[in-house]
Amino acid sequence: MNEPILARHCLALALPKAAPAVATSTVLVLGRIWNANGAEHSVGDATLMALLAVGAATAGAFAAVGRGGNDVIAGTAFALSGGLALAGVAGYADGLSLPLLLWALATVTAYALSARHRRTDRRTAVAWEHGTIERRETHAHVERVEALRAGARIETARVGAAYAEQLAAALLTRAALPGFDPAALHAAGLPELPAGCTDDR
Repeated sequence: MNEPILARHCLALALPKAAPAVATSTVLVLGRIWNANGAEHSVGDATLMALLAVGAATAGAFAAVGRGGNDVIAGTAFALSGGLALAGVAGYADGLSLPLLLWALATVTAYALSARHRRTDRRTAVAWEHGTIERRETHAHVERVEALRAGARIETARVGAAYAEQLAAALLTRAALPGFDPAALHAAGLPELPAGCTDDR
């Protein structure tokens, strides 16, 4: 029952790692198909691809250098420029050695850039996770301190209440003893009891 979920999970993990090779291989295959359909040694097709590649590279440079440059747009434009250049060479060249060489270079470059982005994303994720753990520990510490304070207050109130109950019980017990005379105690110079405790019971 769990096998389809595991298969999708493994596929989801492998797809980003295979994406650069799949992309460059797709461009190479499409370039060779274009070569077989009349692009070989076609100056017009090569010029078109060169102009498109230069335009994409220029757009990437403007996106990277401009005010508040966007890395995603710049990276996409440069990747498009490289793909157009690879497709142009694969379509124009008559042999397979130069397109394969460019394909290998493009694949290595794509893997290097994706590894750099993965490292950056991993650093960001780890920093966020560490920050979250620190915030949780800080909140947990504050909660523990407040719980200890509240417990101390409750315990103090409970002890005071117990002391008051015991004192009241002692006073009542003493007042109920036979021969207890508050006036005699007062005449003997002992401290005067509260008015509530001098009532005859």
